[in-house]
Amino acid sequence: MKRGIVVLPRLAGRIRVYRYGPPLAIALRAGYHACSPRRQHFPFHSQPLSTENGLPPAELSRLIEEHAKQPPLPLTLSKLLSFARPLTPESVLESVRYVTTEIPRMLAMRARSLEALPFIVGMNPFIARTLQAYRNSFEFLIKHPPVVTLEQNARFIEHLADLVHSHADDIPAMAKGFQECQRYMTSQQISEFLDSTIHNRIAVRLIAEQHIAISRDLAHGEGGGRHLGVVDFSCSPKELIGVCGSFVRDLCEATLGASPEIIIDGDADATFAYVPVHLEYILTEILKNSFRATVEWHERHHSASSTGLIPPVVITIASQPRPHTPLPPPSSPEYPSAARAVNPTPRYLFLRVRDQGGGVSPANMSRIFSYSFTTAGRGAEGNGSEWDDAALDAGPYAAQHMSGGAAMDSGGSGESLFSEMVGRGVQTGMGTIAGLGYGLPMSRLYARYFGGSLDFKSLDGWGTDVFIKLRCLDDGGDVEI
Repeated sequence: MKRGIVVLPRLAGRIRVYRYGPPLAIALRAGYHACSPRRQHFPFHSQPLSTENGLPPAELSRLIEEHAKQPPLPLTLSKLLSFARPLTPESVLESVRYVTTEIPRMLAMRARSLEALPFIVGMNPFIARTLQAYRNSFEFLIKHPPVVTLEQNARFIEHLADLVHSHADDIPAMAKGFQECQRYMTSQQISEFLDSTIHNRIAVRLIAEQHIAISRDLAHGEGGGRHLGVVDFSCSPKELIGVCGSFVRDLCEATLGASPEIIIDGDADATFAYVPVHLEYILTEILKNSFRATVEWHERHHSASSTGLIPPVVITIASQPRPHTPLPPPSSPEYPSAARAVNPTPRYLFLRVRDQGGGVSPANMSRIFSYSFTTAGRGAEGNGSEWDDAALDAGPYAAQHMSGGAAMDSGGSGESLFSEMVGRGVQTGMGTIAGLGYGLPMSRLYARYFGGSLDFKSLDGWGTDVFIKLRCLDDGGDVEI
């Protein structure tokens, strides 16, 4: 394994964004916020899965309650990947049967949890919009005819991709809603609700994206490589740091006028089996925090013109040694048992992101993983730009880097997330790199999802270290989705 120091070049990181449909009038009191004394206008997006001749509301509610009483069956990573081991027409059709059976149950459980919120919270337009999105998606799946041929599956995955896209801004919608309704729920209640919601969201999207990926692999004859659906068995942290670092650097320079350098040391060429889009999200959020803190701390303690003195952000990569025993290809049915035989205990990859951005004061340390906590300056009521900022914290499925195994076509628009954010930066300035404070808690949830961890250590007056521990998924078949 090569060890050393790598100084990242300024790569042109390309990023794709999802498109949404035209505005749709939603049956809510127009502009009225149950939890806010003033009117606000919000650009509601359509739910492209809505169809004519929908179910009567009472019937839909009955079906949601019925499905919510049937908890989803436990699903391990090994089972999810088995649909591509080997990748055959039969395995894809088995996968679609699982999707159309289990995802409606997950959506029903989320819909019921939203309906169980205090009445005044549920009346908030942002919360109500999220509930309607879940109801629409649930209705689409239960009304969809059985998929029994590959031709039918090809049409179904396009609708499923629309379903995934239609939920891309659910988290920032709820962020805005809970921000307005925080007087009616405690911080602990909000955190517990959001933890459960985001965990469910990760599971739904992982199952859906996996089915979309293996269906397209089969159609294009691309099965059997380093990717098994959305899992990249040779995921390179250095490559992802390059893409994410380039994006955050451009963002930081557009909003703050300067950016620190990134230095990679340790096992720079290490690779491991992981879902790239999850790691991309974690890295992007951590680097956004480090870059902003470093630049602001430097400007407060040095001349604003002394950009050459900005200390670098140092990322250390450490990986546990791999056994030298040769393994069959990841797509082979024998791979899981062979990997477990040579790796009797779980293996992990470790990342440390170190900055000299002044750290976090002891008074704030207990709140860094609380939703909506941010050290960025912003008013409690805002000026109408907070929703734009929140959209940047939608999670990895709101905007996926091209290097991610689950990245989906943007429709050839050619517009990058960076160009969109720079456009916002002209109007909102600091808001483009400092969102609503969901980055750290969501990053920790993504790190923990497969049995990893994310820890934050601060030296007040100097800087911070973020320690990321990620489970290597080549021997993670026992991980429950």
